Amino acid sequence: MFKKKPQIKPAAPLRSSDRRKLADQIIQDYQLSAPQPEDSTPEQKAEATTAHTNLRNSLLPDNVQSARFTTTYGPQLKQVSGTVYIGGPNGEEARILWWQIDGIMYPSVYTLWRHPDIVALLHTPEFVIKKLQGGADLMTPGLAGGPPFPARAKKGAVVAVASLERPSVPVAVGVCEIDVSALQKVQGVRGHAVETLHWAGDELWSYSTSDRPGRQAPEEIEGWRRGFEERELAEKVGETRLEDEDDEGGVRLDQVNNSNGEHVGSGDLKDAGMNGETPEQADVNELSQDEIDNAFRKAFLYGVYHHKTTQPSAPNHGLVFPLTQSIVMSALIQPFLPAFTPEQSNQLQMKKTSWKNIKKFIKTLDKQKLLRSKEQNGHETVILDVDFSDKAFVNFKPYPLPKKETMAGTSLGRGEKATERIDTGDDAVGQKLQVLSYYKPTTKLQPLFESAGRQLFTPPEVRELLNGLDPTLGNAVFDGSGSLDKEVLTKGTVPRDALIDRVLHAMTPSYAIVRNGADPGAVKAKSGAPPKVHITLETRSGNKTVTKVSGLEAYYINTKPLADELRKTCAGSTSVDPLAGATKKNEKEIMEVMVQGPQKDAVVKALERRGVQARWVEVLDKTKGKKK
Repeated sequence: MFKKKPQIKPAAPLRSSDRRKLADQIIQDYQLSAPQPEDSTPEQKAEATTAHTNLRNSLLPDNVQSARFTTTYGPQLKQVSGTVYIGGPNGEEARILWWQIDGIMYPSVYTLWRHPDIVALLHTPEFVIKKLQGGADLMTPGLAGGPPFPARAKKGAVVAVASLERPSVPVAVGVCEIDVSALQKVQGVRGHAVETLHWAGDELWSYSTSDRPGRQAPEEIEGWRRGFEERELAEKVGETRLEDEDDEGGVRLDQVNNSNGEHVGSGDLKDAGMNGETPEQADVNELSQDEIDNAFRKAFLYGVYHHKTTQPSAPNHGLVFPLTQSIVMSALIQPFLPAFTPEQSNQLQMKKTSWKNIKKFIKTLDKQKLLRSKEQNGHETVILDVDFSDKAFVNFKPYPLPKKETMAGTSLGRGEKATERIDTGDDAVGQKLQVLSYYKPTTKLQPLFESAGRQLFTPPEVRELLNGLDPTLGNAVFDGSGSLDKEVLTKGTVPRDALIDRVLHAMTPSYAIVRNGADPGAVKAKSGAPPKVHITLETRSGNKTVTKVSGLEAYYINTKPLADELRKTCAGSTSVDPLAGATKKNEKEIMEVMVQGPQKDAVVKALERRGVQARWVEVLDKTKGKKK
């Protein structure tokens, strides 16, 4: 479909309400969330709501834009129109994540690389992949790795295709033309199996708002690899003929002996000591009750420890009391659970602990003197204070956590290996900056600087050039309006510092910000005084404090990676939006990062990591009404 370059119109931001509806449609169409039990507790509902929101943001980031496109398709070159959705999770370069035709949402390979197992994955040899990347469809004899094939690969279903050489990396997206899951064999069967719509290497893959080439596929993606291995295991088990009594060593499942030597049916496997486990389930190590309890307790300790170490000088280390149950779960527990796989995520749930809900969990921590809590509104327990000096926090030893690009990373099957393959770096971290101030002579002062042969001078250079007072300098700088002017014109001399100040004041200021030791002469100077990075603390919704950061572009800082770092550091939500009223017509948009809570220290620390010195930062605390 995208072998030839489609006509894509200019992109426009997607409204938040439309983005949520579209994300919910994707979740429903691809069955990405489990149904919530009717008897769920308020804590479980809050936990499910948080997970659902994170999943939404993972599928369609808040910076996503939409654009209409037109292309030709099929042997008849039929013209089709649709919509592409362009975004870059966590500040990454914007790419096409989804496209929509006739109301159906199709994921791009970039989305598949970030979200394992959202569609069925089929396999074929590498030489067939090369034909698919030329626009060919996948024929039935080209299917590999089965039967059995994935149960979701039914007629009309969206599927992904990978090569046998790299079975965990989808490189093509298509739609099943037959019920692949029902195939009993592929050799000798003719016809099309999958209609290829998009692949790594086509024009949709290569589309970029910055004209950069398409991103290369990772070598391995953990979530997809695990699914392929489970299928291989199921296939091997399926090849074992347990139903034939006459084969040597064969045993029929409906005639298994229990521990007493009695025959039991296949429905009584649990009594036979097999617990009714499938081979896939038997391969997963079940956590004990104590292990699940310990994981939640350690996660809470880790959450508090994280705030202590990342915001040592902030009031309450960045925690804003009282902490509600939902905040405790979403900010202090869930991000610190050691859930590297979907199976572990499924086991590490509050309802599976001995406390069953977050309310009892908080009360237990209160009894252990780790915190102070109280009942609020008759049904919720909130945390009023945390004993940061308790040895449980002081002596806490951090443990490895899954590397997640999004809060929904673990639930979507991405383990550590998968995230290591994806570049989420920020090239501003570690940069060295130098702010240079220049001054340009006015028309009256120009004769004094003509010998230098240039227009811009630093303050030390101005001082060196002004060795004496001559009539030209006197007429240009001292007009006789003040007592100092009259004294200078009478004596013909002036204190050097007063002279330098007066000359610099009469010149036009400009500046240049030099990055990583670049040649200052190669950096174009801009008029005016050097800009400041502005940090503003203000109150919203009565008593909630937010921290805003703007003016980052001049210091080569990308707002998206900074917002992502602050979200993790401060364990709170962040957003990036255009700074209201700051952008003039035909000028580049100025962005503002907002993070929940009084996070000045965390922001300053993040700026220092990006080479911004404290003297280039201006802090305005509107919660107190005074400038710092």
